[in-house]
Amino acid sequence: MTKLVGFYPGSFDPVTNGHLDVVERACKLVDTLIVGVGTHHSKKGLFTHEARLSLLKQVLEPIGRRTETEFEVVEFEGLMVQAARQHGAKLIIRGLRDTTDYNFEMQMVGMNAQMAPDLQTVFLPSSPHVRHISATLVRQIAEMGGDITAFVPQLVLKALRSS
Repeated sequence: MTKLVGFYPGSFDPVTNGHLDVVERACKLVDTLIVGVGTHHSKKGLFTHEARLSLLKQVLEPIGRRTETEFEVVEFEGLMVQAARQHGAKLIIRGLRDTTDYNFEMQMVGMNAQMAPDLQTVFLPSSPHVRHISATLVRQIAEMGGDITAFVPQLVLKALRSS
């Protein structure tokens, strides 16, 4: 029996409760979820690339046990469709918070479909209780000393406080 592999790309800087909402729901669609952490050498993040990989592995472990989903956390540079193919994915998982996300993602789907017609994109609308969470906003709040407790997993909060 062939296992269905999905690819969920992002910067995950930081991984938020919104990301985990998408992950939980993606687990109902795939047997294996590859979480691809993209690298942008020109961007300075809240966490190092290595820290993001480590945090993701730790927060995904209990989700994997509970949902019986296999996870692999990988880093990638360059085109996401190439990374998805390299890891055997057939689905690209994307979370949508609002129409702004939708408009951007629809452009991306069109471009990806031309480059990789063998990959299908699945949009997962954010659950209402996390729809407002944006990693960019969480990062800005954290950088300004604000409280991000409601927006990130405890592990991320601890890592931020110890850095």
